[in-house]
Amino acid sequence: MSVLKSLVIISVLGICLTPRCSESAISCSVVLNDLQPCVSYLINGSGQPPKTCCDGVKRLDRETTASADKKAACQCIKSVANTVTVKPELAKSLATNCNASLPVDPSSTVDCNTVG
Repeated sequence: MSVLKSLVIISVLGICLTPRCSESAISCSVVLNDLQPCVSYLINGSGQPPKTCCDGVKRLDRETTASADKKAACQCIKSVANTVTVKPELAKSLATNCNASLPVDPSSTVDCNTVG
C-alpha cells in the first residue's frame, strides 16, 4: 500500500508542476492532502469511510466553491484516478457517505469540462 501511495503522490506532484496547475485557485497538492486518507478505503474498504477520510472530503468541499477550484480539483482527482484502481461503488458514494459534496466522483472517466 505504501508503494501505491507513493505512486499517487508522485503522479499528482508531477501534474502540479505544470503551468496549468499554478493558474488554479486550488492546487493538486491540496486536493491530494485532503483525499489521501481515503485512498486505502477506496481501494480495499467497505461500508462507511473512516472519519479521517470524511474530514478530508468535507475540507475539500469547503475549499472548492469557485468554478476554477472545482475544475482544478476535477483534473487532479481524474489524474490520480488514472493511477489507482478504486472500487467504483465506493467512489460514487464517497461524498454522500461523508455528508459532503465533491466537484466530481473519484473517477478516471469524468469530463472536467462539465464541472463548475
